[in-house]
Amino acid sequence: MRPRSLDEFLTKNRVPYTTFRHAPAFTAMHAAAIAHVPGRSWAKTVVCYADGDVVLAVVPAHYKVDCDRLRELIGAGALRLASEREIAELYPDCEQGALPPFGGAYSRRVYVEECFVGDPEMVFSAGTHTDCIRMHYGDFADLASPVVGKFSAPRREIPES
Repeated sequence: MRPRSLDEFLTKNRVPYTTFRHAPAFTAMHAAAIAHVPGRSWAKTVVCYADGDVVLAVVPAHYKVDCDRLRELIGAGALRLASEREIAELYPDCEQGALPPFGGAYSRRVYVEECFVGDPEMVFSAGTHTDCIRMHYGDFADLASPVVGKFSAPRREIPES
């Protein structure tokens, strides 16, 4: 069952979207595959701390966040990925690893990978490992007011640190 806060947020903002369900999936790539959605259209939400503030980085399912590039884009002195425990505490109404990409619903800044800009659709988890939301990128941008930048790349293009 999707988090009530997400349903309320989307309804209040009157944005067109559709929902669908798929078999349980615990990674963005697996969810995209079983939902028959191209990995480039599946938006994965990565929770980070930038100088102590929580920020959301939204990238395609098969991409990895380049923390140095994101830190530079944000203008932060330090940036780190949030731990599973921190994410669970920040988003108690969402299943682990199934966060929707909206900072507004949780008062967080959102950074989105530039490759999403102009896409006719993006798909993302709706707070569970089985529920998804599909919407136009423009509607997502209207809701999330993200900062757009180049801070990730397909997994094979970023050297492991």
